[in-house]
Amino acid sequence: MSDSQLNGDPARQDIVRLIPALRAFARTFCRNPSDADDLVQETLMKALANLDKFERGTRLKSWLFTIMRNTFYTRSKILGREAPGIEENVSGDTPIAASQEMAARAREVQRALQKLPPHYREVLTLVAILGESYEATAVICDCAVGTVKSRLNRARHQILQELGEETG
Repeated sequence: MSDSQLNGDPARQDIVRLIPALRAFARTFCRNPSDADDLVQETLMKALANLDKFERGTRLKSWLFTIMRNTFYTRSKILGREAPGIEENVSGDTPIAASQEMAARAREVQRALQKLPPHYREVLTLVAILGESYEATAVICDCAVGTVKSRLNRARHQILQELGEETG
């Protein structure tokens, strides 16, 4: 897409500005960065193809996150039927542990996040990491606000428990 095409449509410019948030949200679904980028790309293609269906005055970010979520779950159903082989460590590279405490802690948190059920992980990412409101998250996840609050609370407790920081 050329700059002249983007300059002509504010919604397209807004979509481009939201790509970092889309990448962050995609990482809640995909462990592999390449798969996350593919999910972002597919989301962007669908959004641009259906931009005429976006209701002006509503949150573009929520609309894009909903497209991404639906795309991921549709893909998952298809892949589940195809049953591909295990993808872990395809390159054969053995990860090397960093000596820095912060890097190690970040990996611990990432592992704890990956152990969460997907519906907890996506709510935690939307609210705690990306700063979405409970209401916007409820729309994106197609559930009630109370369900969002409950999933967020359970996700936080599971993360703390996994990290050995829950006191009771």
